Amino acid sequence: MDGREGGTYTLVVRFDGPATIEVGALGESAFTEDWYAYVGSARGPGGFSRVERHCELAAGEREPRHWHVDYLLGHPTASVAGVVRTAGVDGECAVARALDGERVPGFGCSDCGCDSHLVSRGSREALLSSVERAHRGLDGETTRTG
Repeated sequence: MDGREGGTYTLVVRFDGPATIEVGALGESAFTEDWYAYVGSARGPGGFSRVERHCELAAGEREPRHWHVDYLLGHPTASVAGVVRTAGVDGECAVARALDGERVPGFGCSDCGCDSHLVSRGSREALLSSVERAHRGLDGETTRTG
């Protein structure tokens, strides 16, 4: 499938230190030094180019913040350590609900009925295992980078 077609993605984010961040309309959120998984959808005309935009923001190469995850990725201690994508599938909420971990209330889900699209885990391996399991539950081609 063509990456411009889009689908569902999960960013695996490393947060290298604790911080309290103003997250747009969500307000202040406290983040610990931990591993995080953020689930999003890339169904618009640019498809998975949204993922590259997020990675550029985390690398300090882009400034505008539009979504909750932009505020997290814009913090100097945050970095994208990997991405899991499932092409051609609208499974954002299903993946978010299936993830194991500590949920950050209200994060990334202002346009749906989920409690959160961001979870944290103390172990990268445990987080990746949960993310990959959730994506395998979708009916589409899943790939992982990082």
